[in-house]
Amino acid sequence: MTAAVELHDDWLRVRFPRGGHADFHLRWLRHNCDRDLHPATRERVTCSSELPDRLAVARAGVDGDALLVRWAHDGRESRYALGWLEEHAYARDRVAPPPPPSELARIEIDGRGLSLEERVRRALAQLDAHGAAVVRRDPGETRPAEQETEGLVDAFAAGGLRVIGTHFGRIEDLRTDNTTNANTDQLGYTDAPVDLHTDQPFLEAPPRLQLLQAIRPAAAGGESYLADARAAAEHLRSLDEAAWTLLTTTKVRFHRKQRAFEKILEAPLLEGEGASFRARWSYFTLSPYRLPFAQMESWYRAHDRFARLVREPRSQYRFALRAGDFVLYDNHRMLHARTGFSGARWVRGVYFDR
Repeated sequence: MTAAVELHDDWLRVRFPRGGHADFHLRWLRHNCDRDLHPATRERVTCSSELPDRLAVARAGVDGDALLVRWAHDGRESRYALGWLEEHAYARDRVAPPPPPSELARIEIDGRGLSLEERVRRALAQLDAHGAAVVRRDPGETRPAEQETEGLVDAFAAGGLRVIGTHFGRIEDLRTDNTTNANTDQLGYTDAPVDLHTDQPFLEAPPRLQLLQAIRPAAAGGESYLADARAAAEHLRSLDEAAWTLLTTTKVRFHRKQRAFEKILEAPLLEGEGASFRARWSYFTLSPYRLPFAQMESWYRAHDRFARLVREPRSQYRFALRAGDFVLYDNHRMLHARTGFSGARWVRGVYFDR
């Protein structure tokens, strides 16, 4: 077997010629650089506090019986004997949960030749498997998309879902010229970008599922994207358990205040695991944090590490909804967003529970 190296953001994996692998943080590797030992005593002469806060590798590979790492910030090349790495491995044969997926084919359903009921049936199956389904309309359908909404709702009801009305009404018409829904004084009814979030995090029991049906695309922009918060939480826990613990135990305040509605709730951003997982993630309904002074720095580090993970395009499903297409997703598991747009974009939203 040949030794090999896999480079990740702030760690790398070494596969050993005798089998197995070990993972090493970049900081640990640089702290143990062979060039930071006294030539006579072989004692370390550099403290880890002298290193930059963020380290990056320009190149890494195996040369004979050693790992070679060239560092991006200063061009230094460090050499680590493979035998020495095996001896000092602290994460031998570690199994790391993958980052959130981004391959749209996992969740996309081609509606060509499918009845509305069949599209709904497949969407529910995809929802259970992956937390979301993007369903394309049959191109042979000639009815205006807005005439399909009630049929969609009825088909999902037949599939075991029930509509959940909210302070926005039974069906939301998300459009900049809306004059029919209650409480339109929020970002969804503007043409501004809306970054990743879950809906209704200020409720004790946020609706579990949301349907978004495209009635009329924007003239420009208005693309949608999703990120699997459950997969991101599992991935973060494997990298930084302290950050995961803060996000799952620290209560923060959500405050939704609109002209005709107000609700306040305190809860962690992430709760539970597996099927009981629930994210409450909404940067625009968070109140200013009121944590003890000594905890604020660590809280921001934890929050921002998770946020940067899900905001990476490589951790997102990205797609554009055409007229009649719809997306169904688990509002407890998936974060959703849209880019800013111009033109008369019109999307309908319906909340469901099982």
